[in-house]
Amino acid sequence: MMLALNDAGVEYLLVGAYALAAHGSPRATGDIDFWVRSDLSNAKRVWEALVAFGAPTSQITVEDFATPDIVFQIGVPPQRIDILTSISGVEFAMAWKNRLVVELDGLTVSVLGLNDLLINKSSSGREKDNADIPTIKRLLG
Repeated sequence: MMLALNDAGVEYLLVGAYALAAHGSPRATGDIDFWVRSDLSNAKRVWEALVAFGAPTSQITVEDFATPDIVFQIGVPPQRIDILTSISGVEFAMAWKNRLVVELDGLTVSVLGLNDLLINKSSSGREKDNADIPTIKRLLG
């Protein structure tokens, strides 16, 4: 999916447990989360990437990816892919400026920055996110 997103020129950030792993602290997870910029031009590129990837698109539209609070899921855990148009506590434009750019399996990937990851995890209110907070604080030093 990352290759398809990159090839389509999608502005996205790797978030969630995979972002935590990219910052040096891997943990088990059932999915990989991609947060996409939710504007129409990027939404068209997201759609292009999904089609190229072979994702089922009959239940979603291009416009959905330009709408906040959409979660599009492909597959089932432990190999589920989540495409998110917003996350708790963080705005995409600022997170994009603060992103960490890494190489994963030969692909350039933009990852949610550690400070923004802390804000996101603190804002979600989910038990599993609260469990990540001490780890993130330790990584921040």
